[in-house]
Amino acid sequence: MKDISFVIFQWPLSDVSSDLTVNIGAANFSLHKFPLVSRSGKIRKILTEAKDSKASNITLHSFPGGPEAFELAAKFCYGLNIEITLSNVAMLRCASQFLEMTEDFTERNLIYRTESYLKETVIPNISNSIAALHNCEGLLPFAEDTQIIGRCINAISSIASKEQLTSGLSKLESNSLSKPNMALDSEAPSDWWGSSLTKLNLDFFQRVMIALKSKGLKQELLSKILIDYAQNSLQNLGLKDTHVTKGTGNEEPLHKKQRVIVDTIVSLLPTQSRKSSVPIGFLSGLLKVAIMVSASSSCRAELEKRIGLQLDQAILEDILIPLNSNSNGYPTFETETVYRIFSIFLQLDDEDDEGEQLMRDETEMAYEFDSLRSPKQSLFFKVSKLMDSFLAEIAADSSLSALKFIAMTELLPDHARMVTDGLYRAIDIFLKVHPNIKESDRYRLCKTIDCQKLSQEACTHAAQNERLPVQMAVQVLYFEQIRLRNAMNGGHDHYFGAYNTHHTQRSSSGGGSGAISPRDNYASVRRENRELKLEVARMRMRLTDLEKDHVSMRQEMVVRSNPAHKMLHSFTKKLGKLNSLFRAKDSKPVTSKSTSSGRFLFQRRRRHSVS
Repeated sequence: MKDISFVIFQWPLSDVSSDLTVNIGAANFSLHKFPLVSRSGKIRKILTEAKDSKASNITLHSFPGGPEAFELAAKFCYGLNIEITLSNVAMLRCASQFLEMTEDFTERNLIYRTESYLKETVIPNISNSIAALHNCEGLLPFAEDTQIIGRCINAISSIASKEQLTSGLSKLESNSLSKPNMALDSEAPSDWWGSSLTKLNLDFFQRVMIALKSKGLKQELLSKILIDYAQNSLQNLGLKDTHVTKGTGNEEPLHKKQRVIVDTIVSLLPTQSRKSSVPIGFLSGLLKVAIMVSASSSCRAELEKRIGLQLDQAILEDILIPLNSNSNGYPTFETETVYRIFSIFLQLDDEDDEGEQLMRDETEMAYEFDSLRSPKQSLFFKVSKLMDSFLAEIAADSSLSALKFIAMTELLPDHARMVTDGLYRAIDIFLKVHPNIKESDRYRLCKTIDCQKLSQEACTHAAQNERLPVQMAVQVLYFEQIRLRNAMNGGHDHYFGAYNTHHTQRSSSGGGSGAISPRDNYASVRRENRELKLEVARMRMRLTDLEKDHVSMRQEMVVRSNPAHKMLHSFTKKLGKLNSLFRAKDSKPVTSKSTSSGRFLFQRRRRHSVS
């Protein structure tokens, strides 16, 4: 209805002058007392209780539906035919309740007519119920008093539950009859009524979702509805343009509204699990919004835990949470939140390990370990690649402290990475951007790199990388020497070649005359570890000598002015020391006769797991 401020309406009985003016807000209606009091108990009571028996003007405050609703109700009092539709049934029901248009005054009064429409047209249909519920948003608290809201919500949840049951039975029947085409549209209901829920306000939507949950609706369907509502609501609030509003008066109200939406949506998420129906990309987006609008700590912690549960499904964009730009214009990213997410993933793995230990035999614990191809280890490899990509991204931030970066590099256990090339690349970027890092931090940072898991290309780069400590360069060259020697002896040219070979032999033991018993294998491991400890002690002594030579080498490099001559002299001197080291090493046998070179390398890697 158009603006009707201060408009005098002309009604039937035009030959009879009006004797009553009704004020609804800014609108005035010139009417007659008799048609109104014959159907409305409210107006009859007002006129009866009026001090002036000839009162000709009354005002109805807070009339539900405003002038538009009163106009339709007044027409009904005059006996005019009014059409009840989905768009006005809730409004007319509240207006008739306010005017007390009951059967006490006349049969088939307006309350009866609107109730009949609700029962016959609205309640039996889920789409009509959603439409009527949407129209109740501006009719509070009258819509609650007439129970329209509760009846519509109950109708939506009940019909949805029945549709799910019918769909499941149809799918079961089609499978038993070998007619899969009949079940292709089993999830169709969410397409034609689930999207309608996005039009509801937050309070009504929350109540509908709670009712749907109580009716046992599938989590997949609930998640789809929840995602659609969140995307629609946050987009309508101008989430993508939030940075434009910064510094204006509208920023805080906008963030406050977003904060309420995020908190509510998180409270409606399905039960936590590693195989949740909620995509991790959606959870990541919610977390970014929660950080942006300063959502409650419990809301953020809930999202972090859910992301940690599904971390193996994440991509780099899911954990890159931009904050602002540093002085160099490079974006800075949230690190503490990501650290907690990875910690949650590792904590869940520890809980799984505790459960598995109760089912294992104590003897098997001495030599059993997770296979590289086990599902559990595969998750670690995925997460380690994600971590290395994240480290490489944040390493270029010159404002990032060394302690934070080191904490991130030390978070994952050694067995989480099959290859450490990604970690080495990230650390190299960090050292390049932070040339003034303390030597102790530089050494601690590089200590997280397992040189035995570097590829040949990475080893070549590391051996010539002046940003690395000399200890790491020596270690890289040492393992490269072992790799080459094994290749010349016909062994495996990579650490994990020996790893997999030994694991295959151990797994196939028990059949055949050449099988190795667990007890003998365990004794062999301990014996070779003792020999390895002696070798490490000798290496440490020689490494101390090399460090002393490195100090004098640096002093000599400062004196020399020719850069090419300086580099050649340094590299020649270092190789001379290493050659003498390897000649001394080769002159002393280390392994026993029964241990192959590949198996020796495996036992060296496992030296920390055997007492």
